[in-house]
Amino acid sequence: MRSSRTRSLRARAGLAWAATLPLVAGALALGAPAADAAGHDGGRHALAGTKPLWATRQADQGATSASAAVTARVYLAGRDAKGLTDYARAVSDPRSAAYGKYLSPAQVRARYGATRDQIAKVTGWLKKSGLTVTGTTNRYVTVTGDAAAAERAFATDLHNYRKSGHMYHAPSTTASAPASLAGAVLTVTGLNNAPRMARHHSSELPPPEGVFRNSGPFSSYYGSKTDKKLPSAYGGKAPYAVKGYTGKQLRAAYGAKKWTGKNVTVAITDAYASPTIAQDADKYAARNGDPRYRRGQLSQVLPADYTHIEDCGAAGWYGEETLDVEAVHAVAPDSDIVYVGGASCMDDDLLDSLGKIVDGHLADIVSNSWGDIEANETPDVAAAYDQLFQQGAVQGIGFYFSSGDNGDEVANTGTKQVDTPANSAWVTAVGGTSLAVGKHDSYQWETGWGTLKSALSKDGNDWTGFPGAFNSGAGGGTSKTVGQPFYQRGIVPDGLAKANGGGAMRTVPDIAAVADPNTGFLVGQTQTLPDGKLGYDEYRIGGTSLAAPVIAGVQALAQQARHGVAIGFANPGIYQRYGTAAYHDVTDHPLGAGRDLAVVRVDYVNGTDASEGTTTSLRSLGKDSSLHAGVGYDDVTGVGSPGAGYVSSYRP
Repeated sequence: MRSSRTRSLRARAGLAWAATLPLVAGALALGAPAADAAGHDGGRHALAGTKPLWATRQADQGATSASAAVTARVYLAGRDAKGLTDYARAVSDPRSAAYGKYLSPAQVRARYGATRDQIAKVTGWLKKSGLTVTGTTNRYVTVTGDAAAAERAFATDLHNYRKSGHMYHAPSTTASAPASLAGAVLTVTGLNNAPRMARHHSSELPPPEGVFRNSGPFSSYYGSKTDKKLPSAYGGKAPYAVKGYTGKQLRAAYGAKKWTGKNVTVAITDAYASPTIAQDADKYAARNGDPRYRRGQLSQVLPADYTHIEDCGAAGWYGEETLDVEAVHAVAPDSDIVYVGGASCMDDDLLDSLGKIVDGHLADIVSNSWGDIEANETPDVAAAYDQLFQQGAVQGIGFYFSSGDNGDEVANTGTKQVDTPANSAWVTAVGGTSLAVGKHDSYQWETGWGTLKSALSKDGNDWTGFPGAFNSGAGGGTSKTVGQPFYQRGIVPDGLAKANGGGAMRTVPDIAAVADPNTGFLVGQTQTLPDGKLGYDEYRIGGTSLAAPVIAGVQALAQQARHGVAIGFANPGIYQRYGTAAYHDVTDHPLGAGRDLAVVRVDYVNGTDASEGTTTSLRSLGKDSSLHAGVGYDDVTGVGSPGAGYVSSYRP
């Protein structure tokens, strides 16, 4: 899901960001001091991106009441923001003399953290403006107050704006801080109160309120079962979808061999927390051939309270946590797993979860299966995320984000765009594939995840509207806001990097793994059964919510192969291996030009049982909206998926 900046990470709908607001990788663009339109004094330090694009003159409904409540976070720039960015790059680049020379959390705070003097001066400014400081960390200061005080502090006027049928307040001009605090203030969030929520990146994620089940028939491995009575497609009979791959099959597909992730810790962030995760994960392992959990192998770090429970659909996140935990354990069964839950799906709360991992160095690998559309991202929040990602990088912590489940997002939002935070230059964006694992756990092929759906006709003689409409697919494409990072230069084709016109930009994803729910993963979760009682059940699931923890698990294997030495921010190393046997080069037509692929699915109409009947459909594979998986780097699978030599390539 997506967070709130205060955005809640949910649906990706929203405003299209103008390409004229590029976020330079790793730094917030700061405007020159100037008097603002509201007539406030000049000599201010502009905080770019704090006036949202939807706050237009046409949407303006007038000034916000002076007494309206405002809650904001002022993020601290620290003592050497540029130095942090530079060292994050150097320590992550295998070609750099500083490669792998990581710092401890204490060293990061001492070298790059906010000073006591900076915190004191920022606090004094906010209090003098009439705001109440409600919390202070080494990363931000939280304040509350009325609109009048916020306007005084940030030298802007708050107006009410009409957005998507609702009224929200936002700055009418770019917010700013006193020029004397230019080196202390990174940005401010919360001056606009439009909800921005993260959503979890899973296809067909079942609501825990009611059990979700897949109907059969199934294939036990790809292609093992077909029905000759069904219509042909692409010159043959398509096989039934698999029941759901398990750890043994995924480990074989991605070259795990003897590696198990021993002595490596993987962190997972989502919102909220499943109350049955420990028993579900252990039962799933026992039933599906994974090693049972050691005492303390799975732990949770949870907030004291939860918020925005209805807005975020809290119960819907239980399945996300379950998928992430079980997928990591399936691929890297000896890795420790720490789940760090957010108090909500809002950006501030998800940032807090990530901050706990960085400040306590809880893990070297962090899997994140949530995000939003880039149009809902703003430079102020992007800066707060990037600061955290850079602080993690200098400590040897790598962040992995799912790339999204709606392809180019046109069908979902009407605008071609990528997802965020996967668009950050400081994270590894994980795309998706459709995976065929054959008999004896043999890797057959992968294609880019993108499906078309065509239902079986009433007479059963053909597939209606074949090949059908776009159903779902891996997120990818070219960012409109983030410049091309150094590690993509010379590898990402200009046709993709410059797809929006102008200069080269960040292209998503970086790497990929299985995501298609039609070739997905079997997961086990406690749900509400038809009789109203809670009970454990299993179902097949997919989405880049699956791909991200699978790659996190593979990275745990790779770190073990490095004798436990942290990989850190992985992208420079991932691209360094481009074009080698480390990867499966995933394409839309893995069996050759003109040879299309499909599977047959039978689903319960009510998602639970056959009482209301079933539906049969054909899912054509390798059809990801306007995105294409081709030879070499592509915007569906990045450099490809881990091959048989990927993990061993990390050996010293």
